[in-house]
Amino acid sequence: MGDDLVRGADGASARTRELRESVIVGAPPEAVFAALSDVRRMPEWSPECVGVRVLSGRGGPYPVFVGFNRNGSRRWFTYCRVTRSEAPGEFAFRVSIAGLPLATWGFLLDPADGPGSTRVTQYWHDLRRGGRGRIADLLGRVAAGTSPAARIRTNRHGMRTTLDRLKRALEAGTGG
Repeated sequence: MGDDLVRGADGASARTRELRESVIVGAPPEAVFAALSDVRRMPEWSPECVGVRVLSGRGGPYPVFVGFNRNGSRRWFTYCRVTRSEAPGEFAFRVSIAGLPLATWGFLLDPADGPGSTRVTQYWHDLRRGGRGRIADLLGRVAAGTSPAARIRTNRHGMRTTLDRLKRALEAGTGG
């Protein structure tokens, strides 16, 4: 996939709607899942998330939280709802801003070669579509300072950084 555009069979460009990055972590899936599913710890790994506030009593069986984010001097917050929490295989949450869906972020965990190792795949699915998607794009430009193409590059870099920090924390014994 290209950094920001892919070409269809007709040659027309379309936005990249999904990214995936993976790393092998020297920790068992249960330990990785425990670390990732504690959303209050996301600022330890994400280069953009600087804080999380869990909203107790909302969201039914899955947590709802506010993510506080930063890109340079720009700051904004997002409303997030956990959508999958299936230990130790997958953890995901949906992100919105001002009631507009932005993305689903998630982590797939699979045992890797060797005992006590986990392949962690972080994924991002773009949910910005149609008229509401164009409004969400505009909010992204204003709040975060990123165009859709820049958001793809920012997310790819952020995913690599997140996975590297997660790996270092868990392998150093500070992640679980």
